[in-house]
Amino acid sequence: MFSSPFVLTFSLLLSLPILFFLAPRILPPKPHSFPPISPSDELDDINLFNRAISHSSNSHSNPSKFFHLSSKNPSLKIAFLFLTNTDLHFSPLWDLFFSSSPSHLFNIYIHSDPSFNLTLPLSPLFRNKFISSKPTFRSSPTLISATRRLLASALLDDPSNAYFALLSQHCIPLHSFKYTYNSLFLSPTFDSENPESSSRFGLRLKYKSFVEILSHAPKLWRRYSSRGRYAMMPEIPFEDFRVGSQFFTLTRRHALVVVKDRTLWRKFKIPCYRDDECYPEEHYFPTLLSMADPDGCTKYTLTSVNWTGTVNGHPYTYRPTEISPELILRLRKSNHSESYLFARKFTPDCLEPLMRIAKSVIFRD
Repeated sequence: MFSSPFVLTFSLLLSLPILFFLAPRILPPKPHSFPPISPSDELDDINLFNRAISHSSNSHSNPSKFFHLSSKNPSLKIAFLFLTNTDLHFSPLWDLFFSSSPSHLFNIYIHSDPSFNLTLPLSPLFRNKFISSKPTFRSSPTLISATRRLLASALLDDPSNAYFALLSQHCIPLHSFKYTYNSLFLSPTFDSENPESSSRFGLRLKYKSFVEILSHAPKLWRRYSSRGRYAMMPEIPFEDFRVGSQFFTLTRRHALVVVKDRTLWRKFKIPCYRDDECYPEEHYFPTLLSMADPDGCTKYTLTSVNWTGTVNGHPYTYRPTEISPELILRLRKSNHSESYLFARKFTPDCLEPLMRIAKSVIFRD
């Protein structure tokens, strides 16, 4: 009679550590605490994307015909897309980059997190280039949404935007605008992995997107299953899942592929359970473009990044004492193209030493 309560109490006490040990394996994990994308934000995006798709469907800006008109249209443009949640610390350097080029060869678009108030004075070149923006959070699908807004806004704004270069506030140019423009539009040998590319009338005939696409990255399965083991199925089987750099340079045709997508987006906007393996912006674009048009992508990026000394998923960050002509020359070296065009990641106080060597090194090709 007295032993029964004793046994019950003892059993309960014994079960507590067992439950503590097994609970994480039995119960479903909790998604991290970033707020989900609201229905109103989603609706705003869909309306924007639909306008961009409709605008691009007319014959003048039809992406399937766009580059074939290039020999008759010498004013094809590069759309520079800045994705930021801080001040644009390197805008003076970018000012120098753009100042040497005709204004009819480029456009600038900025997505700035509205929860952050920009304090750094901007030149007229940057001041009026902000698009309608929403809050962004690292390790969340909001970074995908922000990039898609930039692409849609650039598609809608100017049918002459032919390449779309995504950059961050930590990115710098590695060459002059003339070199950058000629590399993308004129050089038949810039993409060294595409030797069959030829030119006519001084213009390239075959255009590809420069987006990193990796199929054998470390911890690939953990990244794939960060939303749940079967969360991506059936639309995205594991063998189709890819990773790559967040920063890319897309053709107009591929920018439209991104804006049109609804199927893969439904999967990638699912919250992750493991934020240490969840970098949606590094997964969505490589996976989508690899599935949609693998032969139309170079599978590498034009933005130089140093992944040695990675900290919490961030690449190596350069500091003022490291800025030198030798560093710029080293950052330009690429195994895939004639040169990298951009580089990251730099601390804001790198601006002064970069400005000192801008004309003599960076923009002297």
